[in-house]
Amino acid sequence: MSRAKWKGPFLTDNIIDNCKKKDNKNFKTEIFTEVRSTVIIPKFIGLNINVHNGKTFSKITITDKMLGHKLGEFVPTRKKFSYKKKKG
Repeated sequence: MSRAKWKGPFLTDNIIDNCKKKDNKNFKTEIFTEVRSTVIIPKFIGLNINVHNGKTFSKITITDKMLGHKLGEFVPTRKKFSYKKKKG
C-alpha cells in the first residue's frame, strides 16, 4: 500500500537540513543516514548519501533515474552465498 498523496513523500529532518547546507562551500557532500525508507526527491540529485544496511554504510550517488524510489532499494542487505572450496 502506498503513502497518501496529501501527506507528501516521507523525508527525515536530518536529510533535509543537510540538503540545505549543501549550498555552503565548506559542506561535505556526504550524508550519513540509517533511514532506508526516505523517498528520493529532486533536491538530492548529485549528493553522495551513505545508507546503513544493518551492518555497514554503503555509499550511493543520487541520479535523476532514482527519483521517486526509496534509499533502501539501492543498498543490498544480504551477501552473495558461496560454498567453501574443499582442500585436495
